[in-house]
Amino acid sequence: MRSGTRRRLGWMRLCSKGLCSMMLLLWAAKSGATPAKGDAGATFKDLVDREWALRLAEGPLLATYVGDHSQDDRLSSSTEADFVRRDKLTRGFLAELAQIDRAALGATDRVSYDLFASDLQDRLDSRRFGEEQLALNADSGFHTDLGQLPDQVPLATIRDYENYLARLRQFPRVFAEETALMRKGLARGMTPPRVALEGIDASAAAYVVDSPEASSLYKPFAAFPATFSDADRQRLAAAGRDAIATSVIPSFRDFRDFLKNEYLPGSRTTLAAADMPDGREYYRYLIRHFTTLDKTPEEIHQLGLEQVARIRDEMNGVMKSTGFTGDFAAFLQFLRTDPRFYAKTAEDLLKEASYIAKRMDGKLPSLFRHLPRQPYGVAPVPDAIAPKYTSGRYVPAPVGGSQPGWYWVNTYALDKRPLFNLEALTFHEAVPGHHLQGALAQEVEGLPQFRRFLYVDAFGEGWGLYSEWLGKEAGFYTDPYRDFGRLGYEAWRASRLVVDTGIHALGWSRQQAIDYLAENTTLPLHEVTTEVDRYISWPGQALCYYLGFMKIRELRARAETALGPAFDVRDFHDAVLRNGSLSLPALERQIDEFIAAQKAASQKAAAQETASQKAAAPAAGAH
Repeated sequence: MRSGTRRRLGWMRLCSKGLCSMMLLLWAAKSGATPAKGDAGATFKDLVDREWALRLAEGPLLATYVGDHSQDDRLSSSTEADFVRRDKLTRGFLAELAQIDRAALGATDRVSYDLFASDLQDRLDSRRFGEEQLALNADSGFHTDLGQLPDQVPLATIRDYENYLARLRQFPRVFAEETALMRKGLARGMTPPRVALEGIDASAAAYVVDSPEASSLYKPFAAFPATFSDADRQRLAAAGRDAIATSVIPSFRDFRDFLKNEYLPGSRTTLAAADMPDGREYYRYLIRHFTTLDKTPEEIHQLGLEQVARIRDEMNGVMKSTGFTGDFAAFLQFLRTDPRFYAKTAEDLLKEASYIAKRMDGKLPSLFRHLPRQPYGVAPVPDAIAPKYTSGRYVPAPVGGSQPGWYWVNTYALDKRPLFNLEALTFHEAVPGHHLQGALAQEVEGLPQFRRFLYVDAFGEGWGLYSEWLGKEAGFYTDPYRDFGRLGYEAWRASRLVVDTGIHALGWSRQQAIDYLAENTTLPLHEVTTEVDRYISWPGQALCYYLGFMKIRELRARAETALGPAFDVRDFHDAVLRNGSLSLPALERQIDEFIAAQKAASQKAAAQETASQKAAAPAAGAH
């Protein structure tokens, strides 16, 4: 979910053709039950419910993910006619929303109103710039999402397997539609920069195998549920081999060739988002989308420079505490090359990540009052995408499925995966970071469905970085090298403010960005390069981490000052997470309301204590 450029597209591109009539009938039927005029809350609920039903109808993989299995045999359609139809529907929903009196809604619905309006408008803005033509970034794309299909769908019954087969057989259509969109992007210069895509064809080539049985998408046919009869196993396995041989492998082969022979050679040679069609306006849109703030590139760049300088002072202090006598650059070289800081095997790295995560599990009750029911596991990044992938990432669990959430750890190039960064990485991606945050959001009651699965980047990634910082408070980073790694990760996110705006608005070269990141963070040089290519191919997204982190830290300091001894970090964390993903302005309003409620409760308790003491005073005097 978190990795794809497409996440910002509200329709979740990955409903099959022929659904249009069904959806419109559904919409019309629902519309016939519109609540009585004047009931703003019921009218709003009806609107968001109808939009959600259409969203699931247009996005079968989203429907599967959230536990609606009515379309488990379908993949979405991405023709121009589909996008035109969706635009019309989105405008209709916005027009309906504008007729609802926001002031007449309850507090929760007012927050939902704002998020819903923003989500719908963002969808139209994305289309205005032609973002649907950007099918991939430096490390992944729609094709790698499809490559993970066995882990995204239920596979417990015969019907599940039939549905899975039906989806495999739709690969040629989906790949053809996505390729057509990418060709439109090529024609107008709406592509990631060529330099950031070098080697991306390997991510498709990994699925071009010599036999169906060698495909990762054959995995379900190699291990059936025990309840399946031999006849069903043989029938389904044969159908699986046929679908993979005739639909899956040829689709990936054609796409590999398209990437290598057409898309890569034709991709733009410039770096900046500003160099794409309407590029400067597009980059400002991306800043608003990813940060939920209205800031200029220049403001963000300067803030980044200031924060990197501040963090450097802290890093110098920790470096000196190790007894190292060289300068900062020499210390970074030492950290990047000394074998003591690197796991010898993939198993060792995964074990260490698992141990860190389990130790943090034990700390969670001291930091949160509410914890999710959903578990998580630790697994390696899939081989097909590992070479250009980041060090770790969280993959959320489908609702109602048999999979946990997964904390992926990259075991490719072990000499580039330092252990001193592993605590910070684990706290960000697993607990108390993305797993805790996402699993709690799915379990929130009383919110519209769209909010349970909404992911606002500044909120989500801000929480992830805050979780790294929270590890210090929880008693981790006791080794100075790991504490330096924590600060290096914070410097990495602050450096993103400098590098992303530098590349996309201020004329920076790729090498300039690489040098800046290498000089100011603890990242291995391999990861420095993959990260810069990520920023080049995914403009604006890198800004959300540090700006979201600063806002959460600011709000915590505000609560601590206002509440004094009555401040409880568990209550604060619950207040941040109990409403799911929010824009930063909406989060600020929520925390201000939390502070006011806590103050009122504290004052009431104090008044009751005073009254109790006064009531007891005469009795005490009688003795």
